[in-house]
Amino acid sequence: MTIPMSTIQADFDRIAALSDPGWNHNDAYHAFLLRSLPAYCPHALEIGCGTGAFARLLAARSGRVLALDLSPRMIEVARESSRAYPNIDFQVADVLAWNFPAGRFDAIATITTLHHLPLEPMLSKMKGALKVGGVLVVLDLFKAVWPADLLTAVLAVPASLALTALENGRLRQSPTAQAAWDEHGRHDSYLTMAEIRQSCARVLPRAQVTKHLLWRYSIVWKKTT
Repeated sequence: MTIPMSTIQADFDRIAALSDPGWNHNDAYHAFLLRSLPAYCPHALEIGCGTGAFARLLAARSGRVLALDLSPRMIEVARESSRAYPNIDFQVADVLAWNFPAGRFDAIATITTLHHLPLEPMLSKMKGALKVGGVLVVLDLFKAVWPADLLTAVLAVPASLALTALENGRLRQSPTAQAAWDEHGRHDSYLTMAEIRQSCARVLPRAQVTKHLLWRYSIVWKKTT
């Protein structure tokens, strides 16, 4: 099922209005993603930057970060929260229509955004926008179908509860936040790990595709030619 980008935008405009989104499962993997990137990136791109948390981490090791998001409200919040980072350029953009510049970026990152988009075309666009030697990192969600996937999903529950309590001081989001995420969840659909690996094999040879505990997978790929 293809969800209109206008619907996705409305979902994230609503989520951006939450006063305190707090720690989330993506944050648990920020350090891993940063370790996978070059120590210094003159030009970095983030696709689906949200309120700018990872863009700010990228900015500490980049000359310039271009951070794109479909949601105007997300970009407003990101700009307001990133006044101390003049090397981040936040822009509203629909990446399906955005003109990816060839061979421009030393690093490209995208976090829980690709499941809203056609995977292989987006991997191809990001691949083309990397410089030789540049690195692409992806963090996203997958559909659990095999017994091993389902076991991982079950094991993730106590880890998620413990981390949420530790980081946020509470187990549950506010009712308003929960309602906003529940509404967005009705528009989500995910690929299986097998489908993701097959797409990477076709578009990103030798990519490192890893399944993680908290319902997520990662792709790390370095452009060598």
